[in-house]
Amino acid sequence: MKQVDKISVNELQKKLKSGFRISRTRWAQFSFDEQMGNIGSEVGRAISAERRGDEKSKNGAILQGLDLLDATTEGLVKQKSPKLREVLLARDQFLALFYDNNFADADKLENYFMQFAVAARSGR
Repeated sequence: MKQVDKISVNELQKKLKSGFRISRTRWAQFSFDEQMGNIGSEVGRAISAERRGDEKSKNGAILQGLDLLDATTEGLVKQKSPKLREVLLARDQFLALFYDNNFADADKLENYFMQFAVAARSGR
């Protein structure tokens, strides 16, 4: 995989293992829509930081977004949920924005996650 902005996917994975991780127990208490909506917040932060040229904030949001996606994935694996495929695809699209020069789809991915945030708010 190609290196972009001086941080590779391998470096991101190392940082995820050693850095902040959300409590999987607490995360599991959120509904799927709430989880995806919160992930969308990190996706939006990463996209905004990219547009501003703020590499440090972008990388932090990517790390946090990946951690939340991984926490959601872990829960779905345990549940043997059919939603797992969708979350893994969203994770791939998120990484593709920054590592496959596919930033043109940023608005589409933001809108995808926004639907979950709206659903989570209307479900309260």
